Amino acid sequence: MARKLVWQTDGADWPNRASSRFIRAGGITWHVQIMGSGPVLLLAHGTGAATHSWRELAPLLARRFTVIAPDLPGHGFTGTPALPRLSLKGMARMLKDLLQTLGLAPALAAGHSAGAAVVARMALDRQIEPGGLVSLNGALLPIAGIPGHLFSALAKMLVFVPFVPELFALHAANRSMVERLIRDTGSTIDDEGLKLYARLVRSPGHVSAALSMMATWDLSELERDLSRLAVPLLLLTGAEDRTVPPGESRRVQSFVPQSELVLSPGLGHLAHEERPDEAADRIVAFARSCGVLVEG
Repeated sequence: MARKLVWQTDGADWPNRASSRFIRAGGITWHVQIMGSGPVLLLAHGTGAATHSWRELAPLLARRFTVIAPDLPGHGFTGTPALPRLSLKGMARMLKDLLQTLGLAPALAAGHSAGAAVVARMALDRQIEPGGLVSLNGALLPIAGIPGHLFSALAKMLVFVPFVPELFALHAANRSMVERLIRDTGSTIDDEGLKLYARLVRSPGHVSAALSMMATWDLSELERDLSRLAVPLLLLTGAEDRTVPPGESRRVQSFVPQSELVLSPGLGHLAHEERPDEAADRIVAFARSCGVLVEG
């Protein structure tokens, strides 16, 4: 088993650590952060990330919401399930199990990158019934120009080559590699963010889970289903995103009836980490427009 992160050491200075708890649900142990009060807001991070991605945004949102932010299965400090359960539908079902165990029902759900696909799938399958969804640079469509089955086959090949996660983690010990990976998303984040991403990718267990997630990922069905999304969808998009180009959000807007696109100039794929205050303001305003927040 590839080495996973250890909470007592790797999590000793984890952002918002006081809000962390460990919950057994869906056959694995989850690391989840819960903070604030008010309507329940679910945050789902993207592939290869963890709760650290919300380190500044979550406390801002916790002023008005009860924020639930888990490490997705296999990521960060959450346990890793069998490979099939890392698929989009598998992730959605496991996250539903976590919410049921917590006894919390999201009034609003937001996801970054692949996390947006997870919360959209949950809403479509009535596993959650929020008043609205927020896509933060959401990866909601199949990768343009690359047939899904070829991408999946490549990811599966990498997953089943035992030394690939260890080799990647070894190279990630080089700070310049992590800086390059982040720069290639079109974003510029602070030094703390770089250190935390470096900590994650130095863990072969975390890398293996991210690769496994990509190996089982299929967005073709989600693409077909999005047009019947029954709740408002806010598409927050960084204009400089090189991971999920803004044109993808425009495509989603074109066939999702209740959707709004907000383009943020100068920001990349990690826009919510670059300007968390802007993301918080947009989410709060959207929650008011959906009737999720009714305070003055």
